[in-house]
Amino acid sequence: MNATAVARHESAEIVQTDGASLMDVIARAANDPNTDVDKLERLMGLYERITGRQAEQAFNEAMNAAQEEMHPIAADANNPQTKSKYASYPALDRAVRPIYVRHGFSLSFNTDDSQAAEHVRVVCRVAHKDGYSRDHHVDMPADGKGAKGGDVMTKTHAVGAAMSYGQRYLLKLIFNIAVGDDDDGNSNGGRDMSTAFQKAVAEINSAETLAALKAWKAKTADGLQRLLRTDEWNEVVSLTNRRVTALKAKAEA
Repeated sequence: MNATAVARHESAEIVQTDGASLMDVIARAANDPNTDVDKLERLMGLYERITGRQAEQAFNEAMNAAQEEMHPIAADANNPQTKSKYASYPALDRAVRPIYVRHGFSLSFNTDDSQAAEHVRVVCRVAHKDGYSRDHHVDMPADGKGAKGGDVMTKTHAVGAAMSYGQRYLLKLIFNIAVGDDDDGNSNGGRDMSTAFQKAVAEINSAETLAALKAWKAKTADGLQRLLRTDEWNEVVSLTNRRVTALKAKAEA
């Protein structure tokens, strides 16, 4: 039986296993001068579909794990036009970047043409270390108008503001982040989190080993409990327990 026949016979079983096994079949077929090129291309297509599904599954599992570690973020900035509070991009970035990077994600922002007049399309590509990526976009007004419809900035500044707003909104949407008193629109957002709570969440999420987490707990737990509201303290305890579970799983992997 030549390599082409072997590939045809084995590929049905390979679909149920993994891309690495199929790659072995493809390698043998490629080294056989009697291999039909069309059939080899079909095998390559099958390989790409299998590995693509595996990469997408890894992406989804990592996204789920990352979001389990993310918690509401306090609004830290004020919008004088709407007289409301919102979470700035730096505040969001400080809270979520260590988490999503640890789970193998990277974010790349760019702009594209918008179908809406005087709008900027802000695009974010979320890529995972296993090869799968997903694109998100939002169209933001760039007309320089304020909340009451008046001109408040030049078109150049308006484009920059639209890009900044789009980045911030996309970051929240991608990871489903809740923000206290956010939205820049006078909506009744969630409650404001204390600075001590935010700091504790960041420190827990940045602990890379069980030893580091235990050291943090021994050093700060008693004093922290006195600083936090009851609901915040309960959330810190819950987050700590989840982080312990995640670090144990990481150590055993």
